[in-house]
Amino acid sequence: MAGSVLAQAFMANQPSLLRYLRARGAGEDAEDCLQELWIRAQASTDDRVGDPLAYLYRMAHNLMLDRYRTAHRRQGRELAYRKDVQGGEGDADDAPAAERILIGRERIRHIDRVLAALGARTEHIFRRHRVDEIGQREIAAELGVTLSAVEKHLQKAYRAVAAARRAIADGIDPAPASREPADGHR
Repeated sequence: MAGSVLAQAFMANQPSLLRYLRARGAGEDAEDCLQELWIRAQASTDDRVGDPLAYLYRMAHNLMLDRYRTAHRRQGRELAYRKDVQGGEGDADDAPAAERILIGRERIRHIDRVLAALGARTEHIFRRHRVDEIGQREIAAELGVTLSAVEKHLQKAYRAVAAARRAIADGIDPAPASREPADGHR
């Protein structure tokens, strides 16, 4: 009977099967997996097993795959449940809403200072294009400059804003507070 052959192979190779399960990521559940492998080996009635040890390793591999898939499906269900119940992505947010608002405002002030430091024309072109959603050609006509000049001002502003965003992400003030715009242009 193959079940007894598998059971004998299991008993003779139990330490190596346990190492195999731990190496495949079972961690603390390795002994539980080994117990389940033992139950499956005893229940097997396939009498055509040519290499019982290889068969056991394949069973252990399949057992790990089953556990991984089950855990993955469980996480998906839990995430879907949190989305339905909490109405969001389901991730806990430790920062209160007021704190996030203050942080956002501070970031905007940093970006404002960076834009002001670029000069009034660059700041104006950037705001007209990005905030007011005015096309580059229209801005060029308003200011009496070439389309190429508008593009260069926008590139300059985009580079400065990107650098400021990286600095903010790294916790560095991208522009000193003393560089507030003197003309009040925002």
